[in-house]
Amino acid sequence: MTGRRVLPSTGLALGLATAMLAACASGPGAEVARRAQTELIGMPKDALLSCAGVPERHAAANGHEYYTYVAHPSAAISPLGSVGIGGGSGGVGLGVGLGVPIGTTGSDGCEATVVLGATGRVEQVSYPAGASLSACAPLVQNCVAR
Repeated sequence: MTGRRVLPSTGLALGLATAMLAACASGPGAEVARRAQTELIGMPKDALLSCAGVPERHAAANGHEYYTYVAHPSAAISPLGSVGIGGGSGGVGLGVGLGVPIGTTGSDGCEATVVLGATGRVEQVSYPAGASLSACAPLVQNCVAR
């Protein structure tokens, strides 16, 4: 044999890795964000405002209205404290420490732009290229039929 042979376990590992990466890319809620791009088409403006709420930004141009809904990355602040007691060489010491770690909880932000036509109905729902659709889902989930 002159060619390389892929062992079955290697192929299986590559397949599992690909599936895991695809799951991470879409994540939970991604399907809701995808469905919104078709299910919201034709929705009247008052129904959109009722289910999605007031947009963070609003613009109008050429007979269209642009509503932008924003999900900001979530952050966590949690104070941590510690007390230490030590001794040696005839002395005793006491120390108190306080730390405040600040960071994200893993939720990316997202923007959803909803375009309303001259009739006041939804014509398009879009997300930025490369956006995590899971992070976009909370913006539209109340409007998507269950």
